[in-house]
Amino acid sequence: METKIHNRFYDRLTADNAALLLVDHQLGLFTGIRDIDIAQLKHNVVGLAKAAKVLGIPTIVTTTSRDSLWGPTIPELTEVLSGVEIIDRTTVNAWDEPRIVKAIAATGRKKLIIAAISIEVCLAFPAISATAAGYDVYAAIDASGTFSETKRITGILRMLQAGVIVTDYATIAVEMLGDNASPKAMDLYASIDMPFATLVGQLFGAYSKARA
Repeated sequence: METKIHNRFYDRLTADNAALLLVDHQLGLFTGIRDIDIAQLKHNVVGLAKAAKVLGIPTIVTTTSRDSLWGPTIPELTEVLSGVEIIDRTTVNAWDEPRIVKAIAATGRKKLIIAAISIEVCLAFPAISATAAGYDVYAAIDASGTFSETKRITGILRMLQAGVIVTDYATIAVEMLGDNASPKAMDLYASIDMPFATLVGQLFGAYSKARA
């Protein structure tokens, strides 16, 4: 048991062992977000989706009651996810939808990255359920959002108690990249769009020209 728990936290996340689940990044739910700037949340989840595309990570996307309650997936994300089926469901916990569990199992990956709205329900519930089912689950907190700071804190605490690995979208991306010598490195860094990385690149370019 100790070895299994150890491996869950210390086996590396790679482009070959990970899958991505995006839950309920819907227009209606975005209107209630209060724990993170909405523009920043859009930037982060789109960056995570782009990084997954660059690295060839299987991506499963779901909405809940999009035609009657919470509306469609935000357009910034659907543009990146062109060609990916968005599974609409009625269950509160995405893990209770057999089509989602089947799609994740079909990837053959045992490490599951999840981002969702909201943190305490749409992220925490499937993250805990997937952990119980034997997956190593990574919660991308800054690609997720919720409706109050209390909900954010309690959702994160509940996931930690259940053994979910809490992290952020850019760390997930660079961990899966693994090596800056990879031919995918430039596209990966462009996809996650970290402002300081852009500045560093500009400074390096200017310095190289000055030395030439």
